Amino acid sequence: MAFAANFIWGAATSAYQIEGAAAEDGKGLNLWDVYTREPGRILDGHTGETACGHYRRFREDVRLMKEIGLQAYRFSLSWARLLPDGVGKVNEAGVRFYDALIDALLENGIEPYITLYHWDMPYELYKRGGWLNPGSPEWLGGLARLAAERFSDRVSHFFTLNEPQCFIGLGHLTGIHAPGLQCPLRDTFEMAHNALKAHGRAVQMLRQYGKQPLEIGYAPTCSAAYPETETPADIEAARQAMFALPEDDRNWTWNVSWWSDPVLLGHYPEEGLSRFEPYLPRFADADFKLISEPIDVYAQNLYNGRCLRMGKAGKPEIVHRYPGFPKTANGWPITPEALYWGPKFLSERYRKPLYITENGMSCHDRKTPDGKVHDPNRIDFLTQYLRQLRRAAAEADLRGYFHWSLMDNFEWEKGYSERFGMIYVDYPTQERTIKDSARWYREVIRTNGENLISNTREPS
Repeated sequence: MAFAANFIWGAATSAYQIEGAAAEDGKGLNLWDVYTREPGRILDGHTGETACGHYRRFREDVRLMKEIGLQAYRFSLSWARLLPDGVGKVNEAGVRFYDALIDALLENGIEPYITLYHWDMPYELYKRGGWLNPGSPEWLGGLARLAAERFSDRVSHFFTLNEPQCFIGLGHLTGIHAPGLQCPLRDTFEMAHNALKAHGRAVQMLRQYGKQPLEIGYAPTCSAAYPETETPADIEAARQAMFALPEDDRNWTWNVSWWSDPVLLGHYPEEGLSRFEPYLPRFADADFKLISEPIDVYAQNLYNGRCLRMGKAGKPEIVHRYPGFPKTANGWPITPEALYWGPKFLSERYRKPLYITENGMSCHDRKTPDGKVHDPNRIDFLTQYLRQLRRAAAEADLRGYFHWSLMDNFEWEKGYSERFGMIYVDYPTQERTIKDSARWYREVIRTNGENLISNTREPS
């Protein structure tokens, strides 16, 4: 088992979580700028107004990427930095920032991967109804056109949406993310449909205005399902569970099939059409033609999974985790099997080349008296997960892996309490420190994942 010779090793971030400079150089307001100012929304009143200061320190950050040995860097565009009102007049200062970032990456041998939308809709568009507005697909199409016109001479890799399960589900159903709403189910299905149409429109605009052949993808998320034993019955139970819809309608967004079947198969899953019929808007045939605009690659943000077995009644049943089951600092279960079975099942169903666009863990990292950040638990986590991904590489067309995250950053409603990065950020001083895991990752990249050894320190 081995990764392909051209397998890509990278790291990922998003604009609001690292850039800061929230009101500088003509940038407009976005949802998170407004949401984080409301008392009680974010842990300890944290905001992304400064974040990691990446807007001013990006050259230093690119140098650190090169030191780690990254082959690629996935970042998102701040929509309101480029288009302060979401549409219309372009903010040239924002364009210059991304131009300079892209040029710095290429000068250091790092391939840029752009995500168009990572949750930060311009506030002016939210005031016009946000994703509930039937014009929202054209809004994202306009951002895609701008990105193609200004950046695709140097950038050939684009993802449209990041985790629609989250920006619709957490933003508009549970309300723990911006804009903090708990909408009627009918509205959330309308929003989801518009977001998927926006994906399709963005694909069209990237194709039309791209200055070179582009690799275009889509990056949803969900947990994986894996079997208790590798018997045919348990494997089938896990496969069915991977694409099933959650039992709780108020948690309906947390699934794979509703978000990916239309994009790659051209229709919603029959189970959902039947079960959710009372809440569904009317769909036009042309909608699915737009949503299923051909893409080149499929991506998944994948952190953990659920264990399944086939029950006596011939239906999948969850194998409950034992007391003391291992978990990360933010309480997520540690399930390396997710990076084998997830890609395997996704590839079987959708038959597209696959990227893992996010994977990683939150740790209780700190700077020790020797001036370093030792994170052996992250090294062990990644060792176990990447071994499983390497196993999947023998059965799926895997194109690359992006660690979440390049650096510690603003983790949404958790503020700065969670550290996912391979680079430690001291927020009061903005000093960066490369963690042991980053130096370990450098060796993984150098050997293309052949030397996946769990060490408590960087490889010798």
